[in-house]
Amino acid sequence: MEMPFADFGCLVFSEREMADRLPRPVYQSWKKTVANESTLDRPTADAIAHAMKRWAMEKGVTHFTHWFQPMTGGTAEKHDSFIEPGPNGEPISRFSGKMLIKGEPDASSFPSGGLRATFEARGYTYWDVTSPVFIRDNILCIPTVFVSYTGEALDRKEPLIKSIGALSKAATRVVNIFGDKDVRSCNISVGLEQEYFLIDRTYFEKRLDLKLTGRTLFGAPAPKRQELDDHYFGSIPVRVSEFMKEVNQELWRLGIYAKTEHNEVAPCQFELAPIFTNGNIAADQNQITMDILRKTAQKHGLACLLHEKPFDGINGSGKHDNYSIITDDGQNLFAPGDKPAENIRFLVFMCAFIKAVDTYPVLVRMSASDAGNDHRLGANEAPPAIISIYLGSYIEDILYSLYQGHESQKGKNEIKDFSPVTTLSYIPHDNTDRNRTSPLAFTGNKFEFRMLGSSMSSSFANTVLNAIMAESLNEIADQLEGIKYLQDIREKAVDICRNIVHDHKRILFSGDGYSSEWVKEAERRGLPSVKSFIESVQVLNDPQVVRLFTSLDIYSEKELSANRTILEERYEKKMVIEVRTLLEMSRKDILPAMSAELNFYAKTLASAGDLTPKFVKERLSTLSGLIDATDKACAALEKGWQKAMKAPDTFSKGKNIYYTVAPLMLELRKLIDRYEMIASREFYHLPMYEDMLFSL
Repeated sequence: MEMPFADFGCLVFSEREMADRLPRPVYQSWKKTVANESTLDRPTADAIAHAMKRWAMEKGVTHFTHWFQPMTGGTAEKHDSFIEPGPNGEPISRFSGKMLIKGEPDASSFPSGGLRATFEARGYTYWDVTSPVFIRDNILCIPTVFVSYTGEALDRKEPLIKSIGALSKAATRVVNIFGDKDVRSCNISVGLEQEYFLIDRTYFEKRLDLKLTGRTLFGAPAPKRQELDDHYFGSIPVRVSEFMKEVNQELWRLGIYAKTEHNEVAPCQFELAPIFTNGNIAADQNQITMDILRKTAQKHGLACLLHEKPFDGINGSGKHDNYSIITDDGQNLFAPGDKPAENIRFLVFMCAFIKAVDTYPVLVRMSASDAGNDHRLGANEAPPAIISIYLGSYIEDILYSLYQGHESQKGKNEIKDFSPVTTLSYIPHDNTDRNRTSPLAFTGNKFEFRMLGSSMSSSFANTVLNAIMAESLNEIADQLEGIKYLQDIREKAVDICRNIVHDHKRILFSGDGYSSEWVKEAERRGLPSVKSFIESVQVLNDPQVVRLFTSLDIYSEKELSANRTILEERYEKKMVIEVRTLLEMSRKDILPAMSAELNFYAKTLASAGDLTPKFVKERLSTLSGLIDATDKACAALEKGWQKAMKAPDTFSKGKNIYYTVAPLMLELRKLIDRYEMIASREFYHLPMYEDMLFSL
């Protein structure tokens, strides 16, 4: 019987497919281009395009698109047909190397942060040869970067690719210094664990807030929440299982290894985890995965919610970013290893990461968040907004022993002659329990960046990790280069690591990140605590951050300024949509329901006279008070919002929204939730939490 995954990767123009279909010189030329050793000439591009077109048309494809990722957080595409009129008017199929390599979508309506005027329509897409071409919805999709007419990046992909190049150079320098001269490049390995909610689509369609903002702007808690933990890792509901089966089939055909799926802790919450792959492809595949989740859910009468906090009072969703650095011959530079030279190298890379994160904590915090993630970070379900690193007791003990100059207690029974380097050979893969409250936790041979929001692209977060690691590694390489003998290099490396631990140990924390004590301790250590995403965006103005990106040729100063503007505008626009939606639902759904119920009890009171139950009188009084208070809260919210919008710039507007408008939204929500707790279903027709969360 044919295996269900026999068609794995059948919709991907993979390297194997290229090797089979291309002349060997053409294939070798493409390989050199991928390795950044040459550029594609026109005849080579034409040959690849012809083979690609024939492969796609054999599968029934008639159109192609340059698939790109503008700074909207999603993807974009414009479909063009292979079919064109021939010399005599008959239809012919045509797809040239020029059409493969370069496209020209209208760029005027995409966020640009001032890089281009609205009346300037031209933007360019260029084929990303490092990410495979694939077929999606019967369209040949060509992954591309997206740039302005004058060459500035208008997407997240080009900076990610540049950052991988910068990290590769820096990491390769260090690896070569330690004697491994055969390593010529490095890449990042990334695994993105995607959390999401599923609810019945009927309920989704009846909630304007879910449709327009991705989250419920009000909703009283259900009688049952997640306190029994009975959903977590429980039996997957039949309806969801059928959905997951189709999702897996779609992913497998696209060559995406969907390895793990399970119920998450909140009701109706689930997780999908792929096998790790290189960072650029992982970012592309995660965008594809989110699209498949949304579209497949709709086919099954479900709605997939990717917002970080769709429901109040239960856990939100993240996208854990598992990050490691891999050499071109497959060595994981965050793996402890079992040889002394590799162990010294491991120690250097660990310390480089510690130094990098402690040097740029606000940048790291900003890279993983947006307006939606503000509701999740620090909410006893996700890491706090305070950046720290959890190493595990074993490695932390070794680093502190190195710093303090005494024998590691973890290694003393295993090695007679203590050396802060050789003890590393004995670090077990799972040296300690995981710390789920840590923003950045070392988990054996990688760092798990747990802050990333579920709806976000991983590109910028990994661009930041790459950039700060590249700078840190370059600084270490500068100190090691020129030392002649390997033993002297090792001794100098230990000294460098000792100094890094001394200077940056404040970032290491193994305790409960949810506790109030940690907030106080972090303040004592001088660790920044930036409450809101909008405030964290200002770090892109920091001269040190500007120097970081410009010196590595990842972003220009102009591009960084544009990114800051785009993020500020996106925050403001998202929050304004939430305000408008809340006001509309309050006035068109909530107040009419309250009034209808008030009228019902008023009629009951009038008809019952002296026999009116006490309950009816009390309910009348409660409803009357709630109506007045809700109407007043609506007016206060609208007034506060209009006042906030009078600020002179986008950042000030966003900050006003966070500190003055958001609290007014919360006050209005509290009133609506109070009504929902007592509302009769005869009058209140919006789906409630118990409907949405326990219907599958």
